[in-house]
Amino acid sequence: MKMRHPQPMPLSHVKQGLLLSVGLFWLALPLGAIAQTPEELVEQGRQLYQSGEFSAAAAVWETAASRSDGEGNRLQQAVALSNLSAALQELGEWEEAKAAIGQSLALIEAESDSPASVRVLAQVLNTRGGLEFTLGQTEAAVTTWEQAADAYRQAGEKSGEYRAMINQARALQALGLYRRSVTRLEQLQTQLAQETDSDTKVTALLALGNALRLVGDLKESETVLRDSLATAQRLKSPAAISESAIALGNTVRARQDGNAALALYQQAASTAESADTQVQARLNALSLLIENPLILSDSASEPLIQSWIPQIQAQIEALPPSRMAVYARIKFAQSWVQWHEGKSSLSSVLPEAAQLLGTAVQQAKSIGDRRAESYALGNLGELYERDRQWQQAQILTQQALELAEHINAMDIAYRWEWQLGRVLLAIGDRPGAVIAYSQAVNSLESLRLDLVTTNREVQFSFRDSVEPVYRELVALLLDVPSPSQNPTSSSGVSQENLQKALQAIESLKLAELDNFFRDACVDSNAVQLDKQQVDLTAAIVYPIVLDDRLEVIVSLPNQPLQHYSTPLPKEEIEETLITLRRSLVTRTSRQYRVYANTVYNWLVAPIQDSLANSGIKTLVFVPDGLFRNIPMAALYDGEQFLLEKYSVAVSPGLKLTEPQPLRRQSLKALTAGLTEERFGFAQLPNVALEVEQINTALSGIVLMDNGFTRDTLQQQLLQTPFPVVHIATHGQFSSSAEDTFILAWDDRINVNELDSLLRGRNRNNNNEALELLVLSACQTATGDNRAALGLAGMAVRAGARSTLATLWYIDDAATVPLMIDFYTFLTQDNLTKSESLRQAQLNLLRQAEYQHPIYWAAYVLVGNWL
Repeated sequence: MKMRHPQPMPLSHVKQGLLLSVGLFWLALPLGAIAQTPEELVEQGRQLYQSGEFSAAAAVWETAASRSDGEGNRLQQAVALSNLSAALQELGEWEEAKAAIGQSLALIEAESDSPASVRVLAQVLNTRGGLEFTLGQTEAAVTTWEQAADAYRQAGEKSGEYRAMINQARALQALGLYRRSVTRLEQLQTQLAQETDSDTKVTALLALGNALRLVGDLKESETVLRDSLATAQRLKSPAAISESAIALGNTVRARQDGNAALALYQQAASTAESADTQVQARLNALSLLIENPLILSDSASEPLIQSWIPQIQAQIEALPPSRMAVYARIKFAQSWVQWHEGKSSLSSVLPEAAQLLGTAVQQAKSIGDRRAESYALGNLGELYERDRQWQQAQILTQQALELAEHINAMDIAYRWEWQLGRVLLAIGDRPGAVIAYSQAVNSLESLRLDLVTTNREVQFSFRDSVEPVYRELVALLLDVPSPSQNPTSSSGVSQENLQKALQAIESLKLAELDNFFRDACVDSNAVQLDKQQVDLTAAIVYPIVLDDRLEVIVSLPNQPLQHYSTPLPKEEIEETLITLRRSLVTRTSRQYRVYANTVYNWLVAPIQDSLANSGIKTLVFVPDGLFRNIPMAALYDGEQFLLEKYSVAVSPGLKLTEPQPLRRQSLKALTAGLTEERFGFAQLPNVALEVEQINTALSGIVLMDNGFTRDTLQQQLLQTPFPVVHIATHGQFSSSAEDTFILAWDDRINVNELDSLLRGRNRNNNNEALELLVLSACQTATGDNRAALGLAGMAVRAGARSTLATLWYIDDAATVPLMIDFYTFLTQDNLTKSESLRQAQLNLLRQAEYQHPIYWAAYVLVGNWL
């Protein structure tokens, strides 16, 4: 099951959920009317549902269904049952919800194809799609919502059709197909452009703007949401204005424009007609100002926060019990505690925060909302955990977990499993902690498709709430009671724990790439190279950065896993790696030898005898964190670079690497290059010689300068299955997929677009593998600590078995001889790709003018090294 909102659900999303998943269309009765007829009961239930009183709404709709049955009104009964299913879904009563929607569909099928029955069928299908979506049957939900859109179209209800189309886009997002989702919404936006302004148009623009934010396209998200706000203003709809202002505020907040976000939240609060929306806007503004008080100034922020807190608290107290009211209390309690941090001890604010959360628990119970109850209990447990009241924290966390598991809400279950693991570890129950942490990782694995939507507004932050789960589990599995002050390979950690640690870190690397692409379409395979028999002369080295130490696991062919640890704070490890990288790219510096030797001692020195005794020729590193920014070939043992002793390759994750020997028969290349200055990027005059020499070594097609466009590259990729694609142009690897690109004559081609081009090549050529993608003259973004994820992402997404690229831009005069030598060695039958690169780098190293690592070390081979 794929539940969507582990954090308190913003009101904008609550309302969209009501509109999109339920699709109610019955006209409202005059206020104060006594609900007697089934129609009146349906409307009464709708009002209860919209206020978040799902249990009461379900009871009313059940009565409406019973009365409709007694009157023989099957259409009205179908409507009531469909609505009942929606309410039961909110309450986590999945079997009852399925039964209700099944009965509703059976009633519709017995009716004739009248306009009224088609209209009801559309609503019922829309609700069934929501149920399938919630239960994780996402592909089925896409199909059902397509059917709902068709039924709405037949009934002549454009607004219903558009709602169903928006739901399809939501389902595509859940499948990890964010680009397809955006495309679907953009198509809808085009259709709506021909329509007059309407609430549906605002809703569609909101959905598109939020989807664009989730895929990281903040600039376009802002444009669309400003259109949504302008449309709402033309409609003079206070509710729509507030919705749009909150969504726009979330986007500009993500763009680090706190002042604009604060103004939009305040605008939403001032125009809101409902207390719910006003509270949501003011809570967003409060949390923003507490997180970043310098938006105004210390002297202005503090008095404003002090004045807001009692006002917001009074508004929350006045809200009737509902899911929104529960989440508002939780969010307010979180802000309350955060505001007091640094001002007073947690114990002094605990009673009031605990009272807020305790009331939230009771309200959730009163409305029968187990999801909200679980969320409130878990947050209360976290509060006691922070205050080191372990027994109470454990009890509350277990209660929250039981509720989450009962309704199969894995997105919040993993949080309580993780929390329980921390509590058990604190009280000394290490076996129990390992079990809890392992369960949290398993829950995250089941949520892989959801991990891509890591927006702070509606999803958990990857770095704060996902990555630590994996790393803390690895720390537990590899922990030794009294680690020595020096690395040791006789750590005493069992082989079982080492294997589990590898599995956890491999899963983390896959999740990191999913998060990088905002798209869970990174394919993994079952190859486990810790047991690989493909290359008996290769060793696999996993450095793992933890908060208090560096762990290294090494796999040698036909031997047990080795493990050694260096106790160092994470900050010291990262500072060393940053300084090493800086010295490697400074021509006048010789400091690199000191830092390269330090890292060598961390990673290689403890196993240098084992490597020699095992006949190892290739070292394959699976780098972690800032190790991705370091060319391992430049590590230094005091006398030699690692390059002088071994071939070196990098894998973004062993589940993403498929080692197969290079097929050298008729090795041809598609070569593309830019020599001229384009879009502010300097000219690369030696690229012409590089391309000419490569074309001599490997016959094929050349695209040069204005002949190298996105379209010509695509055309050549589709026409001929070149096993080698060599692109000599400016490019950049960044921690953002949108900012990871290569430069063509006419435009940038980002990593997702390159993926589309290369996937088209594979489909057109019976999936014949791209053996090697070479990206010359690229670099990792300066100052971006996760920029090398872009290199890993480019390598994986390109679909090439191997990718050769540069970590930094180097003088293209040095690139030409290295590339020529690389291809010369590559055509020799007895050399692997990694050894071909090594020999080419050694040739450069032996030349006096190119001995500094800045010239030869930048090149890294990612993926298959054979």
